[in-house]
Amino acid sequence: MSARSRFVLALAATALTAGLTAAVPASAAPAAPAPHARAAADCSIWADGRLHCGNAAGAKGYADRSYNSAVRGQLNSTFSWFQCWGHGDRHGGGNDIWYWTQLDNGQWGNVPAVSVKTPVDPAPGLREC
Repeated sequence: MSARSRFVLALAATALTAGLTAAVPASAAPAAPAPHARAAADCSIWADGRLHCGNAAGAKGYADRSYNSAVRGQLNSTFSWFQCWGHGDRHGGGNDIWYWTQLDNGQWGNVPAVSVKTPVDPAPGLREC
């Protein structure tokens, strides 16, 4: 094969590769993170006055701020809002802070801070209840 033929073949391969790259649909690009994932990283008080934050999937909500009280339901999602906080039994998070929220079944319950992905407890700016 002559040098000219090799050059033409290489040029054609380059053009073909460039054409295929341009033909890749936009849907193949990585998706942007969901809005709630971005907010979970922030874990902050929103305009509604509530703490919006990530939480452990399946986190249980209790009637009182104690593991000995009745379980009212759980948070099946990994991002939730919390109305306020209060002191209760100590838990595995090394403190006694519990967050009050509406659970996924519609009931209200206290979730131990160990299940809420706050950088510090209680969350600054969230009211005590």
